Amino acid sequence: MADRTPLTNDERAALAIRLPGWQVEGDHLRRSWSFTDFAEAFAFMTQVADIAEVLQHHPDWSNSWNRVEIALTTHDSGGLTHLDLAFAEAVDALL
Repeated sequence: MADRTPLTNDERAALAIRLPGWQVEGDHLRRSWSFTDFAEAFAFMTQVADIAEVLQHHPDWSNSWNRVEIALTTHDSGGLTHLDLAFAEAVDALL
């Protein structure tokens, strides 16, 4: 499992390059996707749920018809960690 060590300031600064499409907002990494329809969005969410279970790290997320939004943070570590980075990279690998 990825560690829950907080990201350093340099690591946080590099997130825009390492994770294009994700936005850093305070202590959260956020991204949204639009799909063809609800079924496609839900299929994506099912794959993300599998990642969450494997990593034992569960996102804040929402779905409205064809749109999925994910916000990542490691609550018990007080902000962004290497676990959030691993989660985001795993989600990006799905598409």
